[in-house]
Amino acid sequence: MSETIRQLISEEDVDRKIREIGEQISRDYEGRQVHLICVLKGGVFFTCELAKRINVPVSLDFMSVSSYGDDTSSSGVVRIVKDLDESIEGKDVLIVEDIIDSGRTLSYLIEVLKQRKPSSLRLCTLLDKPERRVKDVKVDYVCFNIPDEFVVGYGLDYAQKYRNLPYIGVVEL
Repeated sequence: MSETIRQLISEEDVDRKIREIGEQISRDYEGRQVHLICVLKGGVFFTCELAKRINVPVSLDFMSVSSYGDDTSSSGVVRIVKDLDESIEGKDVLIVEDIIDSGRTLSYLIEVLKQRKPSSLRLCTLLDKPERRVKDVKVDYVCFNIPDEFVVGYGLDYAQKYRNLPYIGVVEL
């Protein structure tokens, strides 16, 4: 199986947009500390770059969630594979995700985290595919809206390959 990768968003555009979002988050959380929750594995590249560009105090934790069921099913089961290491009660929490498409996983995750009583809970994503949305989720910070194509790079993978690309590309089989 051989695939090629067509560049969709350049490394320079990704860097510029992350800087802009980091500045916006810094303004929005001025005078407070923001607690980033990185959704593994894909979110780690974006989370690290974003954290470097936020100018208010930042703390960081990680979660890993797994979805079961295919995209055509209305009832997929979401399971927490790795939970947070510390409590988020009373914290200003920002979930950081690499991509949001159907919204099923994030909808579930948001409900779980709300029950843990954070002071505030917002969502930031590198990529958003709003046309694929089946669950309504409010995304507070979006770097790029993209078309419904299979993308890789900047943490996103195809069969565990291409996560390390410094740009966003489309897999062409």
